[in-house]
Formats: sequence, C-alpha cells, structure tokens
Amino acid sequence: MKHILHLKSSLQGAASYSIKLGHTIVEKIQDKYPGSTVEEVDLVEMDIPHLSPNTLRTLFTPAEYITEEDKKSNILSDDLVKQLFAADIIVIGAPLINFTIHSSLKTWIDHVTRPRITFGYGEDGRPVGMVNGKKIYVAMSSGGVYSEGPGKANDFVAPYLTAFLGFLGMTDLTVFRAEGLKVPGVKENAMEKAIESIEID
Repeated sequence: MKHILHLKSSLQGAASYSIKLGHTIVEKIQDKYPGSTVEEVDLVEMDIPHLSPNTLRTLFTPAEYITEEDKKSNILSDDLVKQLFAADIIVIGAPLINFTIHSSLKTWIDHVTRPRITFGYGEDGRPVGMVNGKKIYVAMSSGGVYSEGPGKANDFVAPYLTAFLGFLGMTDLTVFRAEGLKVPGVKENAMEKAIESIEID
C-alpha cells in the first residue's frame, strides 16, 4: 500500500490532458498497489504565493534564529514539505506552457526547497538531496512534439523537473508524454499513445 500525492498544475480543469494522464497514472499505481491512498492537490486553485523577500529570508533562517513571526510566515511551506515527505509516490501534472512549467508548479517547488530540510551540502561542498525514497511520475502534455525533432531543444519541462527534483533527492523519475495534441495527424491518437506508454515500476 502506498500514499500517492497527485499535483495538478493545469489551467484547463476537466478538459486538461495532463490531468487525464495523471489520473490514469494514479489508477495504474492503485492497480499495482491495492489499498493505496491518494491526495490530490490543484496547485492552480491553491494559488500558492510567489516568494517575497521576507518569506525567502525566513525559509533560509536557521531554526535556532526563527522568531514566532517567522514561524507564521513558514506555515504554508512547512505544510507543503510535510505533505511531500508523507508521500511514497508523487504524480506531477505538468503541461508545457511557453516551453516550460506553469507558475503554480514553480511556486510549489520554491516553497518545498528548504535548506537543511529538503537539501543540504556535504563536507565537500556538493549539494545533497534530502527527499529520498520517492518515486516520481510526470504527466506531461504539450500541443507540439518535444520529445524528439526540432522541438526537443525547447522542452524546459522534463529536463528542469528531472534536474531540480533530483537536486532535492528525487532521482527516480519517469516522464509520460501526451504530445502533439494540436498537430494534425498526431493529435488523433496522442492521448491513446500516451496512456499505452504508462508502465508502473
């Protein structure tokens, strides 16, 4: 039995391809691990605030210097970090928007990036990710084709999530793509192809 955290970052609601793909991934995980629990978070509806100078300062302040006021500023970030650590498997809906992720997903990343909590540095100065033992599945959607061909150079979704989540220790990451959703001759079978590609480790 696993605890699954499903993060959604689409502006399209029920019509969203990344959400549909994410739900299918979750269903297949539940098939493999019967009795698993699912926690869904719509990051667009949640409207996590962008980091302010004060919030950034408090997130990087060592615990021994945190004031009661600082603790209040950190409540949301603390809750998101607890939610992250509680999950065994994380499914991230990531539609490609203007070559990259939606800002709602970026603000989530900003709030769970916590020195001495989700990442640190070793004696040699190299970064050490502290969010370990998680399996990540990315449900990525795009109007064009970005896994190959000329569009590949403009994909700043899969490489970014792979690099940054890896920085936090989440190195076991698989991307499933529903792509070419606006391309004639490709779009007709794009979702079917994406769903058929899903394999749960």
